[in-house]
Amino acid sequence: MKIGYPCINQSLDCSSSRTFRLASYTEERLIELVEQNLACLRRILEYNVEHDMLFFRLTSGLIPFASHPVNTYNWQEHFTMTFRRLGDYIKKHNMRISMHPDQFVVLNSPNEQTVQNSIAELVYQGTILDLMGLDTTAKLQIHGGGAYGDKATALGRFAGVYHNQLPDAVKARLCVENDDRTYSLQDCLYLHQLTGVPIIFDNLHHECINNGEPMREAVEMAAQTWHPEHDGILMMDYSAQALGERKGKHVQSIPEQLFHDFLAETEGLDMDIMLEIKDKEASALKAVEVAKSLGRLK
Repeated sequence: MKIGYPCINQSLDCSSSRTFRLASYTEERLIELVEQNLACLRRILEYNVEHDMLFFRLTSGLIPFASHPVNTYNWQEHFTMTFRRLGDYIKKHNMRISMHPDQFVVLNSPNEQTVQNSIAELVYQGTILDLMGLDTTAKLQIHGGGAYGDKATALGRFAGVYHNQLPDAVKARLCVENDDRTYSLQDCLYLHQLTGVPIIFDNLHHECINNGEPMREAVEMAAQTWHPEHDGILMMDYSAQALGERKGKHVQSIPEQLFHDFLAETEGLDMDIMLEIKDKEASALKAVEVAKSLGRLK
């Protein structure tokens, strides 16, 4: 098991997603900010290794405007060695890496331009992982998309885009998460039947919409969609409901007893856990200690 958090480390004085306005785009500005972003990413990875947090989600903003037509610069070649060194560090310390494109990535949209923009973004993010030399256990995580009034047709449209338009390099990394409003675990399992994509399990989303599956059973069902060689062990997102807030809103800080209970309930199941909790590494540090107390982390 590995435990981690997404994108931002609030203990460090840097960001790996610095950007600028589209109107002020220049190649010089792009190069300058990417250098800063990648230097910060190295610091975050080093912090995580030092604190036994070996699962990390890279920010989508490492390369400003990477999938936008304005960016025609060959940043891939310019930063080849930097990405390779980052990847070597990740592999040396046996870290698990993922990326989670923003909500505008919708493969089952009826709008063809939205689909093409989504594919371009997935290609960009997959290229980051490729440049790092990471195998296909490093994943690109997306949601199922919209239902558009006909969920079965929408799922079929997703499968059609997957099979007919996605590059193989993206398909090898793609996984889909159950969400809190539209696509339950069962819907995602059906999508897995159509495409073979592994299913990231989100416990809070499962609490929001489900088909009555107990938590342990749900984790087991999602885990069965992951091929041990090609995909690695199950990745999952963990959070808890913020009290008094809308359904599905994440807590500010991890409720340690609830996390303890979740780990106890899933004893014997191996998974890598991404904490989607607002205080980021502060909660991840607590979660690592809880997992160590149960013998889930060494």
